[in-house]
Amino acid sequence: MTTRVPPRIPLAIRPRIDVAMPGSAMVLAAGLGKRMRPLTATRPKPLVEVAGRTLLDRALDRVEAAGIPQAVVNAHYFADQIDAAVAARPGPLSIRVSDERAQLLETGGGVVKALPLIDADPFFVINADNMWIDGSADTLRLLAQRWDPAAMDALLLLVPLARATGYDGRGDFHLDPAGVVSPRGEFRIAPFVYSGIQLIAKHLFDGEPAEPFSVWRAWNKALAQDRLYGAVHQGLWFHVGTPASVGETEGLLATA
Repeated sequence: MTTRVPPRIPLAIRPRIDVAMPGSAMVLAAGLGKRMRPLTATRPKPLVEVAGRTLLDRALDRVEAAGIPQAVVNAHYFADQIDAAVAARPGPLSIRVSDERAQLLETGGGVVKALPLIDADPFFVINADNMWIDGSADTLRLLAQRWDPAAMDALLLLVPLARATGYDGRGDFHLDPAGVVSPRGEFRIAPFVYSGIQLIAKHLFDGEPAEPFSVWRAWNKALAQDRLYGAVHQGLWFHVGTPASVGETEGLLATA
């Protein structure tokens, strides 16, 4: 009698999460970057380099690595430079630019204007001035795995305040054991910071005009129905908002 020996499966340092990924991600890149001056005197903030690679490219690299086929990037400040940077990217990722030259629309209005270019529901929204290093698995895939359309309209990636490198605020959210988030509110401090990465349903923007407004308007709709959820990031996260934070982040990346 011959005993069959099952094939050995090689150990993976970063196990792959097999999940159906949303087909599109929007990278918010239209801001004025005032706190990043003088580095943004001649270029938009997303084209500031950290350790030899722009913030925009780093965000798009993560989108591509997660297997998302399409990205939308909005552009306002030095929009021609954003156009050129997108056109120069090699690789399979399809990238469209949402043009906000006429008016800067903030986080919520920028998403509304870009919706006709976004071929997915839900879809990722990623702030270009944040950087992250995955924990044990791909962060965007983990968010997609945790997405539950029956329970949630938005899923925010949250970072513990104590591990929010480059962040100088008082925190943004509380998180209950079921994963439902609530804003800091009247409390002096909240234990979690919004990372600038979320998975969100299109219908939260139904009826909204393409005018300047914060994404909080969409979040408040989800909060009213207890459908705003959070997931805690297990890796490293950096808010790159000032010239000093560029050097700080580069130093930490060198030792990560």
